[in-house]
Amino acid sequence: MDKKIYPELTMDFVRVTEASSLIGSLFLGSGNLDMINRNSIDAMRGMFDYIDFKGNIVLSKLTKENATMLYVGEKLGIWDDGTTEMDLAVDPIDGVKLAAFGLPNAISAVASTIKGGIKVLPTYYSLKLAVGPELKGKLDIKKSIRENIEIASDTLKVLPGEITFVILNRQRHEEIIEEIKEVGSRIKLISDGDITASIATSIEESGVDIYLGIGGTLEGTLAAAALKTLGGEIQMKMWARDRIEEESINEKGWELEKVFYTDELVSGEDVIFSATGITDGDLLKGVKFIKGFAYTQTLTMRSKSATIRKIETMHNLKNKTIRLKSLEKDIKLMDLKKNKIY
Repeated sequence: MDKKIYPELTMDFVRVTEASSLIGSLFLGSGNLDMINRNSIDAMRGMFDYIDFKGNIVLSKLTKENATMLYVGEKLGIWDDGTTEMDLAVDPIDGVKLAAFGLPNAISAVASTIKGGIKVLPTYYSLKLAVGPELKGKLDIKKSIRENIEIASDTLKVLPGEITFVILNRQRHEEIIEEIKEVGSRIKLISDGDITASIATSIEESGVDIYLGIGGTLEGTLAAAALKTLGGEIQMKMWARDRIEEESINEKGWELEKVFYTDELVSGEDVIFSATGITDGDLLKGVKFIKGFAYTQTLTMRSKSATIRKIETMHNLKNKTIRLKSLEKDIKLMDLKKNKIY
C-alpha cells in the first residue's frame, strides 16, 4: 500500500466537510430542505476535486439515477498514478431538517478506508446499538433491553435510572421506549441526526450511554468509522422496510439476523473520519458568522495513529472560497452570502 497518501487526507477531508457545512449554514432556518441539501452536495463534491487520491463512493444517500454528484459509484479526486484507491462513505448533511429549521445536531460527515474496506449492506435502514469504550463487548443487540440495561448498570457501577439512552423519535420505536421506561432508565429523544447520537456514546461529557434504534445504514457506517478510533462499538442488524425488500435481501444471500460489528462495517488499518457542525449540537458547535468571519468546528480522527482532533477554524469571508462542482469554479463565500449565487 502506498502510505504517502494518508498523512495528506485527514486535513483534506476537514476542508471537504467544512465547505459543505459553510454552504449549508447559509440557509439556516430557511425551511428550504431542497436548497440546503443541493448546495451542500455541490460544495462537498467540488472540494473533492482538489484531493490527490483515487476515491470511490460506495455509500451515499444518492444514486446515479436520482443525482448528478456524490452518488454511489462516482469517482472522486485527481486519480494520478501512484495514489491509493480508497472507498468513501459520504453524507453532506446528516439532519437536513435540523439545518433547515435551525435545530441542533446537523453535521456534514465523510469517512474513508482502503478499497473494499466499507461493508455495503443492502438495506436503507438498520437496527443499531452503539456504546462507548466501557460498554464495548458487553452488550448484545440480540438480548432484551432489560438484560442489556442490567449488564450496563453492573459494568458502569450505576443504577439503571442513571443510564441514558438516545433514540430517534419515531413511531417504530414505541415498543423500545416502553421497555426502557419499564426498567427506569433515562431517554433522550432526537428528531434526526443519529451519527452524532451514536458517536456521543463515546464522548464522556455528552451524558449519553447507549444509542438504540432503527436508523439509516449509511449513518451507522459513518458512526462506525468514528467509533473505531474512539474505542466505542456499534452493532448493526439489517432492517427491511417491507416484505418485498426482505425477499430481495434473502434472494441475494444475506441473512437478516446477522449482526455486523464496527470492524466488519469499516475495516482497514487506516480509517479516516471527518465531521463539521452545521448547527450547535452535543458533539460540535455549528457555523457562526461574526463580523466578517465564519467559524467552524470539526471533529477529525485517524484510526492508524488513534489521533483525534477537534479543530476550530476562522474563515475570513473576504478570502474564503469554495469550489462548486456545478459551476466548475471557486466562489467566494462572501459573494455567495451577499448575492445568493445558488
